[in-house]
Amino acid sequence: MLQAMRSAAKYIWWLIVIAFLIGFVFLGQSGLGSERRLTRGTAVATVNGHDITYDTWLRVSEGRLRQEREQSPRPLTLDEEQRIQDQAFNELVTSILLEDEYAHRGITVSDEEIQRAALSQPNPQLMQNPEFQTEGRFDIDKYRRFLSSPIAKQQGILASLEQYYRTEIPRQKLFEQVATSVFVSDGQLWRVWQDQHDSSQVSFVSFPATSLPDSAVTVTDAEIKQYYDAHQKQLGERMGRAVVTIASVPRTITAADTAAARAKAVALRESIVQGAKFEDVAKRESADSGSGAQGGSLGTVGKGQFVKPFEDAAFSLKPGEISQPVLSPFGFHIIRVSAHKGDSVTVSHILVKIQQSDSSAAVSDRRADSLSHGAGSDHPTAFDSVVTRMHLSPVHSAVVEGEPLQINGTYVPSVSAWAFGGAKPGETSELIDADDAYYLARLDSLEPGGKPELATVKDDIRREIAREKKLDLLVPKAQKVSAAVAGGKTLEQAAADAGMTVTKTQPFARVTNVPGLGQTNEAIGAAFGLAAGVVSAPIKTRSAVVVLRVDRRIPADRDAWAKQKDAQREQVLSRMRQQRVQEFLAGLRDNATVIDRRREIAQQNRQSSS
Repeated sequence: MLQAMRSAAKYIWWLIVIAFLIGFVFLGQSGLGSERRLTRGTAVATVNGHDITYDTWLRVSEGRLRQEREQSPRPLTLDEEQRIQDQAFNELVTSILLEDEYAHRGITVSDEEIQRAALSQPNPQLMQNPEFQTEGRFDIDKYRRFLSSPIAKQQGILASLEQYYRTEIPRQKLFEQVATSVFVSDGQLWRVWQDQHDSSQVSFVSFPATSLPDSAVTVTDAEIKQYYDAHQKQLGERMGRAVVTIASVPRTITAADTAAARAKAVALRESIVQGAKFEDVAKRESADSGSGAQGGSLGTVGKGQFVKPFEDAAFSLKPGEISQPVLSPFGFHIIRVSAHKGDSVTVSHILVKIQQSDSSAAVSDRRADSLSHGAGSDHPTAFDSVVTRMHLSPVHSAVVEGEPLQINGTYVPSVSAWAFGGAKPGETSELIDADDAYYLARLDSLEPGGKPELATVKDDIRREIAREKKLDLLVPKAQKVSAAVAGGKTLEQAAADAGMTVTKTQPFARVTNVPGLGQTNEAIGAAFGLAAGVVSAPIKTRSAVVVLRVDRRIPADRDAWAKQKDAQREQVLSRMRQQRVQEFLAGLRDNATVIDRRREIAQQNRQSSS
């Protein structure tokens, strides 16, 4: 039993930590003091009058970060850390809202319920413990014997499980109440089936809004103001925006670096051919940490899910065959296919990244150090001076809060989280170490989020109104085409007279995104609403005015639907219940009063440490 306890320790430890943090969430009721001193009891947020203290927030967020760092093969970027912290914060907020809802609904949990749940509904993490499995499957008898052993009580495991079930059981009760009224009729199931299996094929003429120049329409300031006033809800809360200047020192890959990576891939393949286990080599050597932890497995996938060189190689292999090194934008891959059925393969791979040699890296490192030291931290002119002296080409870019920065399709890590993490305009970031380059950022301007001011959305509104006006101008052109068809011409003849061409679609369902027509819009509705052979009147979509003709329609097979109706019902009900719960949780959050002081705290910490 001691051996079982040691093996279960990492799972049980997380249960204890989670239980402690859940119990601690509702302690501490102090906010920011008049002297703005940061203490353990400082409120980093207030949710419907309940404070989340700095101590609680620090414990939860740091616990999450520590767990992620232990599982990551590389240091986390600031963007990743921000995402993890946001998830932790949202869970703390949700926990408070749920506790309020339990009290409002009178939801409680008894000792008897906890005992029954502990015996019949084991914690999913404990179910993965090998010590509770027999022949690779969870053995509930082993688990129950462990719970009844003295060590389970002595080590506090029963207490931590009790806290887990005191949290989980009320949650289950609430969600059952929320989703209990969900019902789906045969008629609804049939309509869902039709949406997926009715088929239509059409020919259409499209008059896109982009065919007209911006000068074709005029948008007045009064129209922009009217639109702004009428669409406050649609405009919603605007995320913070920043402008940054980025200087970079590339980590240039040489031909020798590429040759070295390929040689390593060849050696790894040779070791597998000579008897090494593919899964073991993948776990030890693959640069793709996600699949590497699974022995290189990427699962069973269809075409179109991989980059071209990888896909071509994977679908050309026979089951059990090991590829030669395959070069893709990610590096060299050693690919193994376990099964090949139709348009899908079960595939594994080992990734060898192409990285700088030590000598090349030393040159990049020295230049990056010169950039960082010369720019300083809060002197904008020093940044410009060192960039000029080093003959670098800085890039100016806009950053949106909560979204990682991309420049010309390249992800630049950590800049977004840094810009919105308490930095001030004019400040320069620390040197950012990425796979492709070293980056240094200067914050040029910062706009906080919230309800967008008219000035910040004016250009977006102008484009939206202009798009609508362009479509209105195109309607008469489309009407001439439909009128010519009504006069006896074919759609092809009428289109040719107007200098347009006819596009023919492949068969599509109601839920399909059709090139040139879009998805779930008026054009798709007409494709299934008109009789075969009928030509529509002009139809406005978001991007174009179209005139379409239904060439063929194939109705869904009702007998095939009836055979799978019961299984479909379970799937639809499960999805609807999950959606109802998600909508309920979203409603709780929307109606809650959440005062988030995390940014204020971050700025306070930066000031105190500077």
